[in-house]
Amino acid sequence: MPVAIKRVYEAASEADGQRILVDRLWPRGISHERAQLSAWEKEVAPTAQLRTWFNHEPSRMAEFTRRYRHELDTLAPAQEAVGRLLELLGQGTKITLVYGAKDPTLNQARVLADYLHEKTVS
Repeated sequence: MPVAIKRVYEAASEADGQRILVDRLWPRGISHERAQLSAWEKEVAPTAQLRTWFNHEPSRMAEFTRRYRHELDTLAPAQEAVGRLLELLGQGTKITLVYGAKDPTLNQARVLADYLHEKTVS
């Protein structure tokens, strides 16, 4: 089952399934009620150091992806969060990774969705 991604500022819908925030920081200007989240997996977000270095610079996306995937593979809290997401997917649960970044392609949710997809097909 593919993992969807959606900006937290977009309206929630039933088609989203379980909406899981994958940012380390709570998005500005969004109430908990408006976010309509099933969970907040902040441990699966990039570390503060990596997020600050990346700064959503297009020229850094490839290196960000490599470093972020390394964090997902090696940091225990991230591995535990990935495990919870994979468990949901294994149960056939539709999940939407929710993020706050402005760019729909230069963000960790897209990298994480690809990462989870690879883990479910291998």
